[in-house]
Amino acid sequence: LMMLGLPVAFGFLVVAFIGIFILSGEPGLEKLTSSFVRSVASFSLLPLPLFVLMGEVMFHSGIAPKMMYALDSWLGRLPGRLALLAVGSGTLLATLTGNNMASVAIMGSVLIPDMEKRGYKKPMTLGPILGSGGLAILIPPSGLAVLVGAIGEVSIGKILIGIIIPGLLLALLYAAYIIVRCWLQPSMALPYEVSHVSLRDKMVDTVKYILPLGFIIFMVVGVIFLGVATPTEAAASGAFGTFILAAIYKRLNWQTVKKALTGTP
Repeated sequence: LMMLGLPVAFGFLVVAFIGIFILSGEPGLEKLTSSFVRSVASFSLLPLPLFVLMGEVMFHSGIAPKMMYALDSWLGRLPGRLALLAVGSGTLLATLTGNNMASVAIMGSVLIPDMEKRGYKKPMTLGPILGSGGLAILIPPSGLAVLVGAIGEVSIGKILIGIIIPGLLLALLYAAYIIVRCWLQPSMALPYEVSHVSLRDKMVDTVKYILPLGFIIFMVVGVIFLGVATPTEAAASGAFGTFILAAIYKRLNWQTVKKALTGTP
């Protein structure tokens, strides 16, 4: 079925339907249908679509590229600065989306054309983007952490808090590797002239485009850490805060809302 072009999930679904019908008949199909309803109606799994919704709003509203530009101004002439920008942006996006696909899509659309223009080698172009996109699995709000907690029947809040340090350490290791690799092999990421940005402009862009994102992070992770909200409530507050932020930046319109909702499972 997969060789015929059928998506993996639907391929497994067809095989499951046929197998259950042969082995259990109609009662088996009824039980399978009810299990579908129970699996998506679980309160503990509700954060998953809400985290994805946050990422979709960030992507379609165009807030993320502004954040990346503000972060870029602080990197100066560091070796592999665009690769480092991918790591920094991936870390920030991971704390805002919990969705590695959204993070990779945002960074790929913004950074890859510039990296290719600057003569970056493929490993230093795709590696940091794909690796940093994977940070969304480790850094809260992590959709995988919610899924693991729901299946294992353990505290989702404790998992989300417990994976913060490992995720940040991994991001630092990525950055250290990029700097050392580009220092030893400058051809991996050719240096180029960077326009000077005054400290005042850096601070203005940081306050305008990065600092407000801390409010979203607090609405998701902070309220869980303080014990004032469950992961589901935190995910809802984070999604609401993302819509508010898009409205403040005047990037919230019907087209953005429509694309964000249709892109959310």
